[in-house]
Amino acid sequence: MGDVLIVQNSRSGGPGRVGGWLEDAGLKLDVVHAHDGAPLPGRLEHDAMIVLGGGYLPSEDDRAPWLAGTRRLAAQALADGVPFFGICLGGQLIAEVAGGVVTGDTGAPENGSVPVTIRPEAATDPLFHDLPPVVPAVEHHKDAVTGLPEGAVHLAETAACPYQAFRVGERAWGVQFHPEVTPARIREWRAEGFDPGEVYERAVADEPVSTPVWRRVTGRFAALAKERAGVPVRSRTNPSPA
Repeated sequence: MGDVLIVQNSRSGGPGRVGGWLEDAGLKLDVVHAHDGAPLPGRLEHDAMIVLGGGYLPSEDDRAPWLAGTRRLAAQALADGVPFFGICLGGQLIAEVAGGVVTGDTGAPENGSVPVTIRPEAATDPLFHDLPPVVPAVEHHKDAVTGLPEGAVHLAETAACPYQAFRVGERAWGVQFHPEVTPARIREWRAEGFDPGEVYERAVADEPVSTPVWRRVTGRFAALAKERAGVPVRSRTNPSPA
């Protein structure tokens, strides 16, 4: 079947619709509520790994002691070529593990649905190829990657936060935005310099455009996990949502 380790870093920050899309693709989810004290595995034996968002910097072990183990597993994923997808904090974590720079409280915060520009380098990327030039994505952050690891491929950007998506090696991706979040989740956010109602309405309007794209990207990641598990997948030349 193929299984995916998902590290959850906050009570409310679950895998959301991305988890549902992965299950629809035939994958089994192993969600570890690390924020609540659930232990991480000693070694990564899964076919893929996802690290979700949370209100921490990647090395804030004093506030979130499980992050040390998460970094260790992320480093193993990089070394072993295990498909990895990091969201917000998770993307920052893989950047830092690979030698990039993450800075707290930098630049202008991004909240709500924001137009993300797909860069030309994405044309040959396994997840981001053939996407529309600009795709709305839900953002909620004030920390950011400020320096990519050496050799990383820069895939997407916004005016306020240049490093919105990138790939490290052949099978590890980090994104600053939240493909797992639906507009309803925005209503739960604390208002920090933005109007939650206005942000929610914008996200609802953008959803018909954004949802199919991020589902397609998730499906491509699921295919990589299934290939890792030795599960036959449909040919890339066949018509499919991936």
